[in-house]
Amino acid sequence: MILLEKFLNSKPLYYDVIDLSRMPKAYEYIKPHIKLGKVIHLVGTNGKGSTGRILSSLLLSKGVSVGHYTSPHILKFNERIWINGRDIDDERLEQAHKRVFSLLPENVANSLSYFEYTTLLALAAFERCDYIVLEAGLGGEFDATNVVEKDLSIIVPIGKDHQQFLGDSLEEIAATKLRSIDKKALLSPNQPEIVLEVAKHIATEKGYEIYLTQEILNSNERDEIYKNLATNGWADYLKDNALTAVAAMKLLGFDDFGTLPERVELRGRFEKIATNVILDVGHNELAASAIVKALKGKKVVLVYNTLEDKDAKTILSILSPVIKRVEIIPIQTQRQMAIDRLKSIVEELNIPYCDFKSINEEEEFLVFGSFYTAEAFLKMI
Repeated sequence: MILLEKFLNSKPLYYDVIDLSRMPKAYEYIKPHIKLGKVIHLVGTNGKGSTGRILSSLLLSKGVSVGHYTSPHILKFNERIWINGRDIDDERLEQAHKRVFSLLPENVANSLSYFEYTTLLALAAFERCDYIVLEAGLGGEFDATNVVEKDLSIIVPIGKDHQQFLGDSLEEIAATKLRSIDKKALLSPNQPEIVLEVAKHIATEKGYEIYLTQEILNSNERDEIYKNLATNGWADYLKDNALTAVAAMKLLGFDDFGTLPERVELRGRFEKIATNVILDVGHNELAASAIVKALKGKKVVLVYNTLEDKDAKTILSILSPVIKRVEIIPIQTQRQMAIDRLKSIVEELNIPYCDFKSINEEEEFLVFGSFYTAEAFLKMI
């Protein structure tokens, strides 16, 4: 058997066309041999990681064992698999790889994509957990994580992203994501009206129940949660994600929702990594709007780069009221936007720009654009 790191490095991270039959067939080999706890599935465009980590922390505070699967990672693969408050260690990761590899025919293991194999790896690592918080990748109905039977689906805000796989309109994207629901679903606040309409239609069609966060929690409970979070420096979107996590605890049968964490132990979610530097892995229009709201009019230097399939012009237009200038940082991926194209977009928007060199203590900085941007920045500093 090839060691995990070498095995994963042999797999491409992205595909232009995805074989939708591959993951369900592979899971059939694994399913009889791995007993899973209750699964909470997170689907949507923005907020899966932070909502999942807050929920996982709440569950852990109630004395149950919990695993959280998130993606992608920033610096180390182990960040993707969190068990009872810690990233998985190398030894346990290798044990999970050995287990999965032994259960799959070699040709099947070799055929799986990076994300597909990683999902099976996480399920093997989570076998002893009472609860599994499972974050979808870019999709819903056809996502690798959707092979598992879910006890609860959480739908975080849905917006336009990954249109080449999910559909051109918000209605199409919402339908693709919402068809992943098995039994019941909790919708977070701030959903576009069309998402609510699609959710009600598919719920009737498939026979599942839908709940709204703002209806699960009464006004006193919402006020108490916001009061608890008033001093921890969270952006408003993280507070909304905390509301969703608490509502999920109630749907899971916990009358006392547990202890909210003082901060989200997850890199790059409006994270203050220095007195004058905020790191956020957001990469689309929804995330840009949330950042503008969170900055509350403060002007920042934007350390930025992005991928070729992102609408950089719209994203930067949204951010422009809070940008003093853009500093472009190089990132390491074949999917990056051509630098000349990115510079022409910034010029068209009349935003001053230069290459990123270093942080100075005289100005406030926001690092934003993608996980690759966050990784490049952290490695440079």
